[in-house]
Amino acid sequence: MNTKLTALYKENFIKAVILANKKLFTYINTNLTLNDYEYTNTIGFGGDNSLKMDLFAENIFIELLEEFGNIYSEECGLKSTNKECTIIIDPIDGSNNFYSNLPYYGSSVALQKDGIIIAGFVTNLITGIITYRAFDSKIKYFSLLNNKEIIPITSSKTKIAIFERAYEYPQICLKLHENNIKFRSLGAVALSLCDSMNYDFVLYFGNIREFDVAAALYINKDFFIYQTDRTVLITKNKQKFDLIKEIINEF
Repeated sequence: MNTKLTALYKENFIKAVILANKKLFTYINTNLTLNDYEYTNTIGFGGDNSLKMDLFAENIFIELLEEFGNIYSEECGLKSTNKECTIIIDPIDGSNNFYSNLPYYGSSVALQKDGIIIAGFVTNLITGIITYRAFDSKIKYFSLLNNKEIIPITSSKTKIAIFERAYEYPQICLKLHENNIKFRSLGAVALSLCDSMNYDFVLYFGNIREFDVAAALYINKDFFIYQTDRTVLITKNKQKFDLIKEIINEF
């Protein structure tokens, strides 16, 4: 049955996502142990070996969000299929960064109804900032440190682009270099795509998984977006959009 989501549902869903990320952020900053860095024997639905931290984070999201819809997570796959909405979760975006103590990882949550994303939340678990757009609102920012919405200080200037998984595509790297484009590969796809407003562009080349892209694509739906079965490109710059699209379509 296709029903309209109530204002209370929307309000409570936003609060629940924020609370889940607050619990995860607080745990990472106060209770983290060496045990959390251990790998389990579990192969997640996304195909990667799961850290104990991946499963711990997933359980937090499931506990607080499953009342709002089916859960579709990188770790457990699809959990329940009898609800109208589905919540797409990457509990730890950038697990290898987390494991290596590289301070660039987060979480990603997207709400899907009738096959369409209607809310997206990407949290930087280092800075404690949630970037989100929910139910056609404008992009908003919530600070887990200050427990309130904030207006971040941003600059329209940038010197770099982000090319996730660049190490697998040396020919594209060469073409970018030939066009004097400086780029980085940071290792947390959802975070990088979400923050595309801060860069010349963000390019992800490889296996496209909903867990990595669903929330960020919705958050930045007003930007220039190019997506295929193996590519996601997001930028606010039309000139860069046309150039990068031309480059990657050679491969």
